[in-house]
Amino acid sequence: MTQGPIKPEILHTELVAKSRLFQIEQIQLRFSNGVERQYERMRGSGRGAVMVVPIHQGNMLLAREYAAGTDNYELGFPKGLIDPGETAAQAANRELQEEIGYGSHKLTLLKELSLAPGYFSSKMQIFIAEELFPSRLEGDEPEPIDVIPWELTAWQSLLDNQDFSESRSVSALFLAQQYLASKL
Repeated sequence: MTQGPIKPEILHTELVAKSRLFQIEQIQLRFSNGVERQYERMRGSGRGAVMVVPIHQGNMLLAREYAAGTDNYELGFPKGLIDPGETAAQAANRELQEEIGYGSHKLTLLKELSLAPGYFSSKMQIFIAEELFPSRLEGDEPEPIDVIPWELTAWQSLLDNQDFSESRSVSALFLAQQYLASKL
């Protein structure tokens, strides 16, 4: 077995900006070949996040909500931060109830994804939710979220929808399809 690359040595870190959600750090690195470089990275809250692909009566349930980053209404799967004291599965079930009005008796972790590992330290756990039941919790959304059912058999046509563009949702769609195909 061969040894992988040697991680660079962190020579110095400095906080250069901070918001309610993120911190931006400058880091001075020395690579194993002696080359030194300065990078910037965003650090999240450290709590982690979840995204859930809800399956109900032969449909995936998607959420259409406003995304400030693109200044558009985006179609995607329910998602949110893990609250202090919550497990990822508890957060996934809470987000389902807040965003689409369903809870789940069966949550399965599909994969943990890095969001943008070149400059962002946060990770997101992707779940599939089955055995849904009506249950609504009050969320922090400024307006009601439209719940859009999408037939499981028409999953590929979702990729053609211009409002379904978030890479995390696209990844979650493929992971869910892989999981569902393995159950056949």
